[in-house]
Amino acid sequence: MAKVRRPGSGPTVRTAQWGAAGVAAGTGLVGLLLFALGRDQAWQALGGGLVIAGASTVLGGGLGFLFGVPRVRGGSGEPQGSYAPNTNLEQVSDWLTKVLLGVGLTQIGSLGERLHELGAALAPVLGGGEAAVPFAAALVLYFLVFGFLAGWLVTRLALPRVLNDADQALDLFLAGQDRDRHGDRVGADDLRVRAMQQLGILGGSADHPAELAAQLPPSSGAPSGPEGVVAEVRSTAKRSALTADQVRALFADGSEGRRIQALALMQGDPALADLESVLDAILHPRSGFEQYHALLAARGLLSRLPAAEAQRLRDAVAAQLVDPQGIPYGSDRSWLAEKILSRLQAVAFLPAQPGTPAAPDANGSPAPSAGSGS
Repeated sequence: MAKVRRPGSGPTVRTAQWGAAGVAAGTGLVGLLLFALGRDQAWQALGGGLVIAGASTVLGGGLGFLFGVPRVRGGSGEPQGSYAPNTNLEQVSDWLTKVLLGVGLTQIGSLGERLHELGAALAPVLGGGEAAVPFAAALVLYFLVFGFLAGWLVTRLALPRVLNDADQALDLFLAGQDRDRHGDRVGADDLRVRAMQQLGILGGSADHPAELAAQLPPSSGAPSGPEGVVAEVRSTAKRSALTADQVRALFADGSEGRRIQALALMQGDPALADLESVLDAILHPRSGFEQYHALLAARGLLSRLPAAEAQRLRDAVAAQLVDPQGIPYGSDRSWLAEKILSRLQAVAFLPAQPGTPAAPDANGSPAPSAGSGS
């Protein structure tokens, strides 16, 4: 159930990226500091230089963001709904190259004049003087380019991933709502958990051991791996010829693969469920993956449990939530466990349905129903 780590997203790569950005920004800031220390009003020059550097970085970052925003794929041969890098920067670069070649080198001199005018306008902020004019222009150029490159790279590398994750999570949420409308609350909750994991709201604590894949048949659809096998078994449970006793025996087989398949059958058809097996997988799971699917199976049993068995389930789930070695806080399992407890709490306060036998009194005799006379 955990999100797959993408290549290039490890801590070493991120450290190198932030280190390179820090060196680039630090070089400019050290230059500004050395320049300010040589001025009569050092603090004024330093403060003004920081404002100029910050404004230039923000402006450059905004331009970089505009050039880096990905486009939605929609052409022939492209997967619908995915994102591709924006080619505006390449198009503008090609256009600028042609313009420069057409206009000629004679017009480049005006660029220096404009930079000199900009430096002269900003020089008083840095303490004035002839040295402040070129330094102000260089400071703007340096941090403008730095901000542009940083904004463009961050947008191009990070934004497509964020948008793809959001789109996939939305698809999972919508699929979960559709399952809910068709009465498959277990499948709906499973999809909601996967959607929240896609967005990083829930931790992916229900990782399955590597050897589990060898104990399960291959999945023919998506998702792949043990998750796909569970989804397939759950979807075919009501068409299965297995009985509740056979499913219980499948769980009692002992191997985690058989236990997972039995739990998937219980999820798909609550009539096949066995509370003792579910409680065993919740209290003594072979892995977080097994406990997660035991909680899903318990989710489908809530409306079928009598009061005594509901209390046993409540106690088991609550014990795992408070146990430091049990269900981790903020994980997919904790979300399911809290939902089960809230549902059991709500069921406990529902009025008894007409025709439901009342609990016996202290003498063992059935208590009179609400509509009976004294």
